[in-house]
Amino acid sequence: MTSTATAPDAPARRQHIAVPMPMVPRKRRSPEEVAAESTFEGPRKVLLAAPRGYCAGVDRAVVAVEKALDTYGAPVYVRKEIVHNRHVVETLQEKGVIFVEEADEVPHGAMLVFSAHGVSPAVKDLAESRNLQTIDATCPLVTKVHRESVRFAKDDYEILLIGHEGHEEVEGTYGEAPDNTTIVNGPWEVDDLQVRNPDRLIWLSQTTLSVDETMETVQKLRERFPNLQDPPSDDICYATSNRQAAIKKVAPDSDLVIVVGSENSSNSVRLKEVAKEYGAARAERVDYANQVDEAWFQDAATIGVTSGASVPEVLVDDVLRLLADYGYGEVEEVVTAEEDIVFSLPKEIRQALTQAGHEDVGRGGRKRNA
Repeated sequence: MTSTATAPDAPARRQHIAVPMPMVPRKRRSPEEVAAESTFEGPRKVLLAAPRGYCAGVDRAVVAVEKALDTYGAPVYVRKEIVHNRHVVETLQEKGVIFVEEADEVPHGAMLVFSAHGVSPAVKDLAESRNLQTIDATCPLVTKVHRESVRFAKDDYEILLIGHEGHEEVEGTYGEAPDNTTIVNGPWEVDDLQVRNPDRLIWLSQTTLSVDETMETVQKLRERFPNLQDPPSDDICYATSNRQAAIKKVAPDSDLVIVVGSENSSNSVRLKEVAKEYGAARAERVDYANQVDEAWFQDAATIGVTSGASVPEVLVDDVLRLLADYGYGEVEEVVTAEEDIVFSLPKEIRQALTQAGHEDVGRGGRKRNA
């Protein structure tokens, strides 16, 4: 995979988490003990960012796996994690889903679901060579970037793919046109970038990046290559943009921001970074409410709460209940956008449901609590 050199302070390559980390119980201090150590007096409140949580692409992918279990029975295999959320992955494992790293780990002829992050043509070819039944749960917004990559490569453009090398989405997009694509991890790599023809360049991006960081990279690229072309439409997905916009509104008024989301979720990690960049005194990320440290409340009169695009709302509810126990019972929802996007389920699932006589073949995109 072609990439520019990574600076020493660049983000480390993210690794796929194949085995869930065990939950470590610990004894909490009482609300009275925490209140006695507080550095402020007065009311406590929560600013709840909206939009937050499940996006249409995530819901579509999770529903696709659930429908596959209902239709074909267990086991159903999924390449990588269907979405980057521990709770979702562990819940599906309990229902009979087996997560694998690569298609060659799946028995010949079995059912394999491609995750929401997308896969390269080479992965699809491997699955076909093993006679696997496949369901492509790639987010339609990621599919759009794949199609752009193929189109521009056919027109002999060199593609500068802004994203994190090693992330499944970037691997899939890169795989569509590897001979024409160079990965740019961030603005620190632009100065050393070598291209074939500076007049035949276009940039594309991973859909879950920080909007601000992506635009910083694009600006540096444009300074070096004035004829750099933009993609036909924004590659950063609406859900990523909306969740970052919401936390930008919440962060300046928050002493603490809690982001619910997993460590390998790019958009969740970005939310924590954006919260700090936009004025939150402190920002922390957790998978579950029991990972919230009550010591964080000592200097926090106002706590902002949000969640990544692969996080079910039930996990946010758990955090809000914990905060209420410690005096943060007042919740103000800060709404910066309304989302009503819904994606059809993958065609393989729709066809199977139709053949089975189901009138409602279902769609993804709902906000769900589980």
